[in-house]
Amino acid sequence: MLGLMQGNQLTTLMLLERLEERFIHKTVVTGPYPRRTEARYGDVAARARRLGGVLDQLQVPPFARVGTLGFNCQEHLELYLAVPSTSRVLHTLNHRLSSEDLRYIINDAADDVIFVARSLLDVLWPVIDEIPTVRHIVVINDGAEVLLPEDPRLADYDSLLAAAPAVQPQAPNERSAAVLCYTSGTTGRPKGVLYDHRSIILHAMSHLFVDSFGLREADVVMPIVPMFHANAWGLPYAACLSGSSLVLPGRSTDPGRLAELFDKEKVSVSAAVTTVWRTLLPHLRGLDLPHLRTLANGGGPLPVELSREYLDTVKVPITGTWGMTEASPTLTTARSGSAQRADTPVDLHQLSAPGYPNPLVRLRLMREDGSLAAHDGVQSGELQVTGSTVASSYFGANPGTDSFTSDGWLRTGDVGIIDPDGCVHVVDRLKDLIKSGGEWIGSAELENAIMAHPGVYEAAVIARPDEKWGERPVAYVVVHEGHLLTAQAVRDYLGERVARWWIPDEIMLVEDIPKTATGKISKKHLRELHSAAVLGT
Repeated sequence: MLGLMQGNQLTTLMLLERLEERFIHKTVVTGPYPRRTEARYGDVAARARRLGGVLDQLQVPPFARVGTLGFNCQEHLELYLAVPSTSRVLHTLNHRLSSEDLRYIINDAADDVIFVARSLLDVLWPVIDEIPTVRHIVVINDGAEVLLPEDPRLADYDSLLAAAPAVQPQAPNERSAAVLCYTSGTTGRPKGVLYDHRSIILHAMSHLFVDSFGLREADVVMPIVPMFHANAWGLPYAACLSGSSLVLPGRSTDPGRLAELFDKEKVSVSAAVTTVWRTLLPHLRGLDLPHLRTLANGGGPLPVELSREYLDTVKVPITGTWGMTEASPTLTTARSGSAQRADTPVDLHQLSAPGYPNPLVRLRLMREDGSLAAHDGVQSGELQVTGSTVASSYFGANPGTDSFTSDGWLRTGDVGIIDPDGCVHVVDRLKDLIKSGGEWIGSAELENAIMAHPGVYEAAVIARPDEKWGERPVAYVVVHEGHLLTAQAVRDYLGERVARWWIPDEIMLVEDIPKTATGKISKKHLRELHSAAVLGT
């Protein structure tokens, strides 16, 4: 027997209609100053409908992939709405990728048209003759003084929009493809994750839950995380659902410019990776930010000391989250536990943890022998996940079949512990665990211990082969500006915080640690650098 409820589809067209019916007065701001622009959501919705008309006039077929190579800006938001709402598939492209990976992704997706920011034409052009499926290249004017190359496929975004009629699309099926994102490919070729409309809406809805981001109509949300990175963690869609205003940094992520946006636009909620929060902090000192209430960290471990510095500086701690592209992407969000009294200090260790699972997903811990580890805060295993916002397989030529279990759970590749109350702690990546003398060293735990030192700005730990112990840890450490720090001082500091056999024999003081295209520390690159140094190449 079926229930007797209406069968309205959960699709991105709902979000477009909410902007038109409920939130026409709310705004999206694109920075930075002095080129700041502002538009009402009602105007954004009208432009998105005309953008659907542009796609019709360009004869983009249903479910064709529409690539975007751009920044966090109003035009990108219009594409977020128009492309999937007219039954095409939005494909966000990472402009920080190598030309080889960019070419591979465009061809694997078989993009039909690419919308590109004018300032990023030089990123696209090295592969322009190697992407045969692309019929049209639409240029978004972002203020860059870049000469347009000669190519008959080029067209101007605003000119096309001005000449196109508004469309009234039919609601797509909620299980139809909506958005395509590729993983960063840190361990091989990037893999395509194909979201459907239902997963996008359910994930956006989860950001409105009080124990998640708790987005509301009164909020001003600034996703610093790029819109090419897992839909900016779903925040643009969640803002459309809740009616929160958006502040989009545009093509400048200079920390001074970001701090200015926090101040002048009265931002209340923001999200970024650890590296961004580190560089931003000095520029927030001295600012009065009374509207600020939530700062979310993702893309890697959140050092407790960094969260503490934010609490001391702007009166708001950074909150931990955990997720992955395959999960739309947010899986967990940190919060204070029910036992935390309102009159006691903030538990920064708990707020810096990955946190508690989104109610729409389930997590388990799988041991190497195939048995399940208990959620007792002690036993560890690979974190595996299932749910309505989690991928069931990959799109394209890279199937990644070893990423899914025989019963359909996604293998995250993270080793974790789950407390009895459900709080998740990520111990390490499976591939980053260090086995020394038959015992495991968690590189993430060791990194956190190093970064607790007040003179340490950033740290990363990798394994090196060792004839006696099998593997030994090597630490790369960036020292805070103005601090004097030696490798021995780091060892002495660790001697009081970790088992002595965990302490690295090699501690390399460096100016910078390499990052991936999404701003995470690249241990793959570090291993290559260390191997080259050992071999003298």
